[in-house]
Amino acid sequence: MKFNDFSDYEGFRASWDAVKICRPVRYTLFTFGDSDLHYILVSGPRDADPPISIRQGTVKISRPLIITANNAPTEFHNFFEGQEGEELARFLMARTARFQNLQFDNVIESERFVSDNLEQTVARLGQKLDEEDEDRVAILSAPHGLGGIAVLRYSLDRIAQSTPENVAELKERGFLPQDLM
Repeated sequence: MKFNDFSDYEGFRASWDAVKICRPVRYTLFTFGDSDLHYILVSGPRDADPPISIRQGTVKISRPLIITANNAPTEFHNFFEGQEGEELARFLMARTARFQNLQFDNVIESERFVSDNLEQTVARLGQKLDEEDEDRVAILSAPHGLGGIAVLRYSLDRIAQSTPENVAELKERGFLPQDLM
């Protein structure tokens, strides 16, 4: 499955729903400064047969301290292999929430392949992280070719989950009126 037509809602929705956050994290993003989102992405095989790709990475989300014309638009780095993915990100940002001024940089730290099925691989990785008491690494899954969408969805989910606490911190520090929201 590949998302090719950005004007086609059904295609977009099918791609978005095909990716999953199998093991979320509960930490919020920093209100000020940069945040790192660690993840393991398990991608299905190109064909029906293995191998399964296991990619470990970190999304670095930066908020500029001073907003200028050069850093005002949202930026995505290393999420997609072509222009197509950038168009997807812009499509999503224009039609849903606004996360202006943020810079997203997806840093892939390692990749390996296993001859197993996707569900068993996700379960085994989740068990390993639980045994290690690792609670800051999410596990994502995606069909082949939709890994960038999975990482984007995870990043946007963390931002959306963090927003209420970020707004509360801004109020506490006197940057926003107390009666806002």
